[in-house]
Amino acid sequence: MAMNAEFAAVIGYLERERGVDRETILQAIEGSVEQAARKNTRVSADFTVRIDRKTLELKAWDLYAVSDSEHGLGILTVAQARRFDPNVQDGDTVKVPVPAEKLGRIAAQTAKQTIMQKIREAERSNVYNEYKDRVGDIVTGTVKLVARKDLYVELGKTEAVLPAKERIPSEEYNTGDVIRAYVLRVQNESSGPAVILSRACTDFVKALFRLEVAEVADGVVEILGVARDPGRRSKVAVRSLDPAVDPMGACVGMRGARVRNIVQELNGEKVDIVRYNDDPELYVRAALQPAEPTTMRVDEDAHAIYATVPAEKLSLAIGRGGQNVRLATKLTGWRISITADAVPASVEDDAQLFENKREEMVHQLARDFEVTTVVAEKLFDCGFHSPEGVLHAEPAYFQTTTGLDEATVKEIYDHAQTIVDAKGE
Repeated sequence: MAMNAEFAAVIGYLERERGVDRETILQAIEGSVEQAARKNTRVSADFTVRIDRKTLELKAWDLYAVSDSEHGLGILTVAQARRFDPNVQDGDTVKVPVPAEKLGRIAAQTAKQTIMQKIREAERSNVYNEYKDRVGDIVTGTVKLVARKDLYVELGKTEAVLPAKERIPSEEYNTGDVIRAYVLRVQNESSGPAVILSRACTDFVKALFRLEVAEVADGVVEILGVARDPGRRSKVAVRSLDPAVDPMGACVGMRGARVRNIVQELNGEKVDIVRYNDDPELYVRAALQPAEPTTMRVDEDAHAIYATVPAEKLSLAIGRGGQNVRLATKLTGWRISITADAVPASVEDDAQLFENKREEMVHQLARDFEVTTVVAEKLFDCGFHSPEGVLHAEPAYFQTTTGLDEATVKEIYDHAQTIVDAKGE
């Protein structure tokens, strides 16, 4: 039967708009019609369907044995067979055309379902092949749908997902908004390839620096680490492989133009550029900026650094909700403890002063949140030193950072809210 103009238009649409290869579509149609016909009509395993690649005419035939001595299903006499092939002989096989109407409505419906399944598989394969090598790239798309804070983003012919947990908390989007995001991963699932985007991951910040800073893109300046509180603050550690290139100056740019572009893309998120140093004391000192420690002591065994700052600068050093010390800890990999300046009688007294202050704060956290000392120590070491600090952090970030279970996190947040509400009365 000849393909009508409407069907030809559908094939053209699938090829042009959905990115499915024409040959893939035609092969899917041939295979699905064969499968449906064998299941729903009386044809043999040799039943074959072919579509003319130029005219789009569909032709179907079955193979019959030719014999004058045997009779039965799938066998024709020589006289019967010569209606289809004048030169056929006894013992040969002959192709017998199968009229389209014989395939039946059931076969056609089954074929349609199979065709759509094959086309979806081809689309999934095309999307996966296109984006599997683009993990780590920044892409630009249009918000197609907002569903429970998840964003469905149109990237040309592909639909990607920006999950709620990968969004910058302070950002709001509406349908039709243009958005830039980082390709986090590509999953080839049975329900369809899922291109997962992110704006909250640390790699998004790295990718923005590669776009904005030529020295980073060329490999002259290395980004050795990023610690991030999405939407609020990031600390980025950099170093130069060329002594003639200042890594911080390269990242900041002329009059701050480069870092300003990155901050703008991050919706106002502050970005601190930190000079990396192999000396942990110098590295941590730089990471604690804008705080200026007056003394620092490195404890290699505990992999900890104890710092003091002027009393009036303690809140600045710790940061709102412990943010500054928490990000510095994450960036450097050293556990950082900060207290106000004191005048110790000796190094031993200095260490004891730190431990006493830490113990006091840990016990206070244990009382406030009604948790064990072990949990309280974990909160303190992760930079959550007060109820206000806990509430300032997103629950998902808090849980990931502390490693606590969901029930414990909820109880801590409930206690923190109660304490803060009581202070406001």
